[in-house]
Amino acid sequence: MDLQREGAGMTYRHDLWEIAAENHGIVTTRQADDAGVPAVEVRKLASRTALERVGHGVYRHRGVPVDEWTELAAALAGVGEDAFLEGDTVLAMFGLALVNPHKIHVGTRRRWRNQPPRNTVVTVRSDVTEDDLTTHQGLRCVTVRRALIEGIPRLIRERVLDAVTDARRRDLIDELEATEIIGAVAGRDRLLALATRN
Repeated sequence: MDLQREGAGMTYRHDLWEIAAENHGIVTTRQADDAGVPAVEVRKLASRTALERVGHGVYRHRGVPVDEWTELAAALAGVGEDAFLEGDTVLAMFGLALVNPHKIHVGTRRRWRNQPPRNTVVTVRSDVTEDDLTTHQGLRCVTVRRALIEGIPRLIRERVLDAVTDARRRDLIDELEATEIIGAVAGRDRLLALATRN
C-alpha cells in the first residue's frame, strides 16, 4: 500500500513538473486538477518541499529552474486565467522606453475584489479588447502598441519616440502602429503647448 501511494506521489510530482516546465516553473491547483492531480496531493507535495507556495493556489515547482519570466508567470497565475501583463511591465519585458517598474502591473477584465497576490503586484481592471492582447514567452500581455500608447501621458517624449523606432526595427509594431503612436505623442505635445500658453 505504501509503495502504491509513493508511486502515485511520484507520478503526481512528474505530472506537475510537466505543467510547470511549460509555465516557467509555475503550476496552479486548477491546472493540477485538470491534469488529474487532487488538491490534497498538491498540498502534500508542498509540505514535502517539492513545491513552493507563491500565492493562493499557485506553486513553484522546485524541480524546474527559475528563469527571468517565473515571477511574471506567478503574478499572472495569482490573479487568474484571464489576467494579462500591461503598462510598464510590458515595456520592461521588451526593453523599451528605459522603464524599470518596481511592481508588476497585471490587468484583468473582470472585477477584482481580492488583494493582489503579492505586494509586488498591482492589479487593475482594464477594458482591453482581444486585439490588444498577445502572448510573449507564454505570458499573456497587452501588445507593445497598447503599452506605448498608454505610456504616452507619463513617459518622457524622447523615450517614447526612441521606443517606437526600436520596436519598429524589431517588428514588435508595424508601420501603421508606429505612425499612430507618433501621432498620439504629437497630440500630447499640442495639448501641453496650449496649456502652457493659457
